[in-house]
Amino acid sequence: MGKWRKKGIALLKVAISLLLVYFVFTKVNFSEVWGILRDSRPGYIVLALIFFIVSKVVSAFRLNLYFHQLGVGLTQKSNLKLYLLGMFYNLFLPGGIGGDAYKGYQIRKQFEVPTKRVIAVLLLDRLSGMLLLFVYACLLAMGLKDHLLSDYRILFGLAILIGVFVFWGLNKRFFSYAVPVFWSSAGYSAIVQGLQLISLYCILCGLSIENNILAYLFIFLISSIVSVVPLTIGGIGSREVTFYYGSIWLGLHQDTSIGISMTFFLITAVVSLFGIYYHFKKPALKLDKDISARH
Repeated sequence: MGKWRKKGIALLKVAISLLLVYFVFTKVNFSEVWGILRDSRPGYIVLALIFFIVSKVVSAFRLNLYFHQLGVGLTQKSNLKLYLLGMFYNLFLPGGIGGDAYKGYQIRKQFEVPTKRVIAVLLLDRLSGMLLLFVYACLLAMGLKDHLLSDYRILFGLAILIGVFVFWGLNKRFFSYAVPVFWSSAGYSAIVQGLQLISLYCILCGLSIENNILAYLFIFLISSIVSVVPLTIGGIGSREVTFYYGSIWLGLHQDTSIGISMTFFLITAVVSLFGIYYHFKKPALKLDKDISARH
């Protein structure tokens, strides 16, 4: 029954992704989108790829902070391999075994860590990233010249403080064992999301977009938050829909917005695809002896 349930969820995700992509491309001119992608400047796209890769390396370091708090002192090299395999599973095998589920299974299996704590740190790692997406989105919203947002600048500032305080409070109340790395994790998240914003800025330069930079970056952050919701395959469809409606709201060019979204997805897919190597040659999880000795 469980096997059929997983297949059903996978098919549902595929269907939702296809429906959302189909919906978007009935609203925009695909030939114009293709023209935007075709005329992109490859040097900037390569830079975007590099910054994206660095962001994922830093993200893997953040996750390893939480593993170390569980007494699992993985070497950074082992953790990077596991993280890359997780990226591949998340994007290309969403119905078989998700990337987070696989990482959690291997940590629990090989190091006999309580299942609840493994699930908790994987969730906290995700939430830490989302918190900084929210913080950056509020900061950009405060800088946007939009009549609907300009009246709420003070509220966006308060939302940042409340968001950080609430997340810290939840950590302290329910996950006290992870509190020691709270601020370190937040720092890593700030770097991760900052690097991805730089990556998107490089995409904008690659697509010769010179106006409304803050607006595109804002939509990107909102789309990143939406894409975390596990309704589609790797955010396919949900990110494009967010870009489409965000561009209408902020008075941007819809075809250009979809071109930006597609370029970012292609970069994500290219990097994630390298994880296929560790699908066939599962990475050995080695421990850092110095860290393990402390625990």
